[in-house]
Parts: sequence; structure tokens; C-alpha cells
Amino acid sequence: MMAVDPVCGMEIDEKTCKYKSEYKGKTYYFCAPGCVLDFEEDPEKYLNKSAKRRESKEPPPYGPC
Repeated sequence: MMAVDPVCGMEIDEKTCKYKSEYKGKTYYFCAPGCVLDFEEDPEKYLNKSAKRRESKEPPPYGPC
């Protein structure tokens, strides 16, 4: 199953993903350690951006990683 990195928008395979973080009982998957660190500093910032991106159908930014 594929997940979306909430920081950079990259699709991540949940089965092979090395970088994960738990927040409010949910597991989030990341492409790189930098994305995990950014998320853990301010999860709500990235969850809100991710939701807005899905609503507007913007292409993923593939950010800090």
C-alpha cells in the first residue's frame, strides 16, 4: 500500500518504508530522515498543508528531502 509523505508529498511504500512517526495514534511514512524531523517539530503544520494540497489537487512539492 502506498502512503504520502506529509512533508514533501512523495509517495512511499508502507511495507518498505524506513522512516515512520506516530502522531495522535496514526502512523505517518516519510521518504527521508529530514522529512521525519521536520514533521516531528510541527506535525499540525504539515498535516494542514497536506490536506490543503489534496483539496486543491496541487502537484506534490517534493520538498526538503
